[in-house]
Amino acid sequence: MSAIVDDSKIIPGSSILVARRLEEPRRITHAIHDIDGTHSLIRDWPPVMSLSMCYAMTCGFSDGFDSDENLMKLVPKVGQPIAEFDEITRFFNGYSAITQLEYGIRRGIEEGMIPEARLPLNSDDRKANSAILDVLRSGEERYPHIRERKHVADFIDSVTPALFRFYENLLYKASRDKHIEDARSNPARWRVPGSLEFISHLRDAGVVNYFVTGAVVYEGGGMREEVEVCGYEIGQGKLIESLEGSSWDEKMPKNEVMRKIFRDRNLAPANVLILGDGRTEIKSAAEMGCPSISRLPHEDERQRRLHIALGVNYIVPDYTDTSLKKMIYKEA
Repeated sequence: MSAIVDDSKIIPGSSILVARRLEEPRRITHAIHDIDGTHSLIRDWPPVMSLSMCYAMTCGFSDGFDSDENLMKLVPKVGQPIAEFDEITRFFNGYSAITQLEYGIRRGIEEGMIPEARLPLNSDDRKANSAILDVLRSGEERYPHIRERKHVADFIDSVTPALFRFYENLLYKASRDKHIEDARSNPARWRVPGSLEFISHLRDAGVVNYFVTGAVVYEGGGMREEVEVCGYEIGQGKLIESLEGSSWDEKMPKNEVMRKIFRDRNLAPANVLILGDGRTEIKSAAEMGCPSISRLPHEDERQRRLHIALGVNYIVPDYTDTSLKKMIYKEA
């Protein structure tokens, strides 16, 4: 059993923006969904990530940089404008958290914020660091063509896991825990409108659904708790077949998480629908030949233009438009 995507079925006047039509109706067997911003609204992560990247640039990484004392000093600052990092956070939407935090560390290296005693550098180190920053700003998370001395890479690898946990704890203190508590009694408030019904429609049409995230997935908390408290059941044969995520200490770009799902389940990309609100999942969908849907509000014109340039097929403000269920239907 599978579904068909046929954009000729879209009703005139629909809120669905058709950016790149499929040449013919497409059979869909599976769907891979981003979570934050695409379906769940619990994590108001951008202002926290912006502040965390700024902190990574300026903190110097002396002993105790990730202490609870320093964390609590930052909580009142979440949401205050930080021009450079607010901008780059929007651009990095879809990047793994570790990559975004690495960017902050490398900006600290570039600005000379890390004491020489902790990280001795020569001119080649600085050139390599600048080249890597250019790669990250270009929309890529890997840079195998750039040689970097081992002690610089080791330093970044050594501080990033603690910084990642620091960011997560800051997110929890700033907003996430309050949102979780409210979602226990008001789950619909923390879902993108129509999300649960749309995924249920996909499942009923024969589509197997996966959630992917740049956050760490573990039992009893974190992203799994957020997904479940919003009403998305996880497990074999359930609404969400599995929830796939990152790790605390290893960079796992979302496109690599998705490709692992393809390999492990032997999926044909042409028959997998990708849904997201970040550049990574939409760019990956275009590269792999997957049909894709971006979930972006009408007012987010900049991101809509970016996703169109990346090759998205359809953009929706939410999942309430009846055309969605007409466009994606159970194969006869």
